[in-house]
Amino acid sequence: QVQLVESGGDLVQPGGSLRLVCRASGFTFSSYGMSWARRAPGKGLEWVSGISNDGFETYIPDAMEGRFSISRNNAGNTVYLQMNNLKPEDTALYYCAKSKHPRSYDDFNEYDGWGQGTQVTVSS
Repeated sequence: QVQLVESGGDLVQPGGSLRLVCRASGFTFSSYGMSWARRAPGKGLEWVSGISNDGFETYIPDAMEGRFSISRNNAGNTVYLQMNNLKPEDTALYYCAKSKHPRSYDDFNEYDGWGQGTQVTVSS
């Protein structure tokens, strides 16, 4: 059974940084791509980053390029989202997701496991 547990969300001031952590279990972690997505208040789910199973390919949407980065540790079954220069519009519930494939995609139909989310609030 796929289990994904996110942590690291917090209240942070604009311009600050956070590192989100997702710990995975119940599947062969090194075989699947992983992604982070977020849902802001009153908005739909938004894909914010993806990484291939081997960590060699990463995907960051243009809106987050230069501020967000994704990495993974296959030995520890963990995927990370580093977020820098945070803005109030980054306030959201952030989810970790398991791809059905070795790569990750910005199509949520290609994911078959989701965590419960961790809250990020950017406010002064």
